[in-house]
Amino acid sequence: MHNPGTPTLDQLRVFLAVVDTGSFAAAGRKLNRAVSVISYGIANLEAQLGVLLFDREGTRKPRLTEAGRAVLAEVRSVAQGIDGLRAKVKGLLDGLEAEVHLAVDVMLPAQRLGKVLRAFAAAYPTVTLRLHVEALGAVVALVQDGEAVVGISGPLATGRVGIESVTAGSVQMVPVAAPDHPLAKMTPIPPGAGRDFVQLVLTDRSPLTEGRDFAVMSPRTWRLADLGAKHELLREGIGWGNMPLPLIAGDLVAGTLVRLAMPEQPGGIYRFSGIWRRDVPPGPAASWLLDQFVAQGREDAEVPGVPDV
Repeated sequence: MHNPGTPTLDQLRVFLAVVDTGSFAAAGRKLNRAVSVISYGIANLEAQLGVLLFDREGTRKPRLTEAGRAVLAEVRSVAQGIDGLRAKVKGLLDGLEAEVHLAVDVMLPAQRLGKVLRAFAAAYPTVTLRLHVEALGAVVALVQDGEAVVGISGPLATGRVGIESVTAGSVQMVPVAAPDHPLAKMTPIPPGAGRDFVQLVLTDRSPLTEGRDFAVMSPRTWRLADLGAKHELLREGIGWGNMPLPLIAGDLVAGTLVRLAMPEQPGGIYRFSGIWRRDVPPGPAASWLLDQFVAQGREDAEVPGVPDV
């Protein structure tokens, strides 16, 4: 049984330099070493592993052997892991967080969230992100309890003791129903008609909203903690309810949902705030996230005559 030895990181870097540059001489120039040192390093690596990595016969350009090709991916993985470790430790020494917990309101447009997080991954590749998507008061609760260092909350964050906030845009909420729902067939919808039908209402498990209703008109309600489930039930015609316009814009075009012109429930503007605990200020990566959401929110256009929800 053959037991390969343990190569050094320097030997692995020499191996990758030869592969990437195509020759021992070019690898030497890249690493600022003599060709003899490169050759010696490869010979030692081959001795450690017990396999020939390069075919040097018949050509001035070394070619990977079958064994060399087999170990190349593993060598790259090890080198990248070490580079990632060094970058993470450097970030920690410079004050960069190892991990950021972010809580966002489910009403936040998914396209905006994806755009910001894609940029975050590029700007802070060594920082792990933990994303919590919650409804209503649950975002504030996560920040207050220290489970999230920053949050993008709805209007419930306003005036919370110990919570700092900054404006981070808004989304328009509109009442909708399936095209075969009785309210969708009424032209016009008379005042009070919404009370006669099931209203689908988003709720959460946070004590901040216990016993409170938001934009609830009908005494007949179905309570849901998941916005996606509410979306599907609306399309099934089970009830009517308010939804963020970006989420159901495609349904309005396709005709799978109809916007309701309800006299007492015209919808409204749902405003977002970036929040954090006053006694736990966000670090560099978390602050960068907040700044991005705030910048994106500045592009949200105000809708004249539409009240806040």
